[in-house]
Amino acid sequence: MYRQQKPGFLALEDGTVYEGFSIGAEGERDGEVVFNTSLTGYQEILTDPSYRGQIVTMTYPMIGNVGVNLEDLESSHPRIAGFVVRENSRIHSNFRANGSLSDYLIKHNIVAISGIDTRALVRRIRDRGAQKGIISTIDSDRASLVEKARKSPGLIGRDLVREVMPGSANEWGSVLHPYSSLGGETHTEGNRVPHVVCLDFGMKWNIPRHLAHRGNRVTILPGTSSAQDVLNQNPDGVFLSNGPGDPEPLTYAIESIRELLGQKPVFGICLGHQLLSLAAGAKTFKLKFGHRGANQPVLNCLTGQVEITSQNHGFAVEEASLPECLEVTHRNLNDNTIAGVRHRKHNAFSVQYHPEASAGPHDSSYLFDQFQKSLNASIAGGTPTASTR
Repeated sequence: MYRQQKPGFLALEDGTVYEGFSIGAEGERDGEVVFNTSLTGYQEILTDPSYRGQIVTMTYPMIGNVGVNLEDLESSHPRIAGFVVRENSRIHSNFRANGSLSDYLIKHNIVAISGIDTRALVRRIRDRGAQKGIISTIDSDRASLVEKARKSPGLIGRDLVREVMPGSANEWGSVLHPYSSLGGETHTEGNRVPHVVCLDFGMKWNIPRHLAHRGNRVTILPGTSSAQDVLNQNPDGVFLSNGPGDPEPLTYAIESIRELLGQKPVFGICLGHQLLSLAAGAKTFKLKFGHRGANQPVLNCLTGQVEITSQNHGFAVEEASLPECLEVTHRNLNDNTIAGVRHRKHNAFSVQYHPEASAGPHDSSYLFDQFQKSLNASIAGGTPTASTR
């Protein structure tokens, strides 16, 4: 059967070329080659806007065995540049599935290959760092592919947020699926429903689901919105979403967040965490190969507890640059990088991982409850407690 499949190639900027078989659309895409250690959750990975500009390699050897469905999407369509797996399951079986992984990739024009040694590829990325690359089913000239990989623009200095954020404001309506609902803090102050404004830099859909599930009204604004645009919505709190790429070129977002600090409670996730830190005066740097997977250990420095988290980022906050106004609240236990901060003066906090999960464990869903307490206190006109802040 493999002999009947069209060849596909992945070339890295260091000159390495892997040959496999096409399992997606025909074509050619460039991007940064990264890996994700999740055992499943590939559909959420495919549709996570944070992967814009990246060719994702799955470390688990067999992918596609549960097919795809319409309930586990994290955006309207796949956002990745390309997809690489060791073996694509030719049979899918799940009571919610309504199609195969290959059919889904072809439908959405995603170039993908299987049949390569993903262990060797991941070891190379781990040892040498994430690399620029190109995935192709239309060019078999190895020298040509390597040259194209080297000419790929990469991620540093690029504004990828503008490629994935919404074009206009909209109201969010759906809540968590019954399978993923774990209860949580809800609004209990008076009769007024809390209003959360989300600055969308490429937000996963499970984030507004969490916010709406707790009884909030959720308005989503493009990430380019100004502080005044946000305040014109009369929010009780502001959420800063995840998103793709390098945070430092996003000067418009950094300035808006800087103006919002101290005016409303603020909660940031992933790129939102990096932007909040930059707005407070910190700097960011590019990690060697990033943190991507659903089994990343994080220490809560305030409680001493360890959380197993879902992560997807290639940049982190530089500890040496951390201003006095920010306190470290969480640390990544794999490399001790900063995984969460809170502002010492203003009601603002953020984490460098995904408490909304999807896919991943629910250890960190308490952070949405923490934000909810801030919203309730904002409505009641009180001051959030030190533990909330």
